[in-house]
Amino acid sequence: MRAPYGLEIIENCLTCPHREDRLFCHLSEPAVQRLAEITSASSYPKGATLFVEEQAARGVFILCNGRVKLSTSSVDGRTLIVRIAEPGEVLGLPATVTGKPYELTAEVIEPAQANFIPRADFLEFLREHGEVSLRVAQQLGETYHAAVAEMRSIGLSHSAAEKLARFLLDWCGSHGSQTPEIHATLTLTHEEIGQMIGASRETVTRLFANFKKKQLLQINGSTLIVRDKAGLEALSGA
Repeated sequence: MRAPYGLEIIENCLTCPHREDRLFCHLSEPAVQRLAEITSASSYPKGATLFVEEQAARGVFILCNGRVKLSTSSVDGRTLIVRIAEPGEVLGLPATVTGKPYELTAEVIEPAQANFIPRADFLEFLREHGEVSLRVAQQLGETYHAAVAEMRSIGLSHSAAEKLARFLLDWCGSHGSQTPEIHATLTLTHEEIGQMIGASRETVTRLFANFKKKQLLQINGSTLIVRDKAGLEALSGA
């Protein structure tokens, strides 16, 4: 079904074309049938908020299409983007399982479909299907390891240039073409990139200009072209 924002809406988990690709969806037929019964499909425009930090946990969102940034903010208004969620992830898991408030804010950064499951239905789903509980434990583990890697990258880097170089290499590793000259789509703003690496927007803009001057990379619209991967790796400390 074609919906607003140009999305191909997945209305039923049983007919999802990505069931074999995604961790949470690769389940037995009875589990997927039950999942379809308790899930409601919704599409969201860029800028929409799924949940906010410290909000009581209402349930989880299965991200089917699009991407969502997960962030935390300080009392003085500074924001740190913890990570960018990709299709197939289940958002709001820790809070929904523990009953504590959402620990992050989830904001859509491109048109997305995120299917919602109320907390009570989701917990009953876990009790009914042990395989689902195992998948949930896997994703919680992966989220933990990703958070540790992010803290290591931000906390142990010696400079903003090192942080940006490491971010670009990681981004290209998961979003770019694996060819001698890497091409990747980068739709994040300089401010959002700064929020991911703990730097100001002005610093990110200055560093991009410096990287381009050194012919490490080129940017055409939303396309990032890495011309000197070895040079970026040297800057990143890899």
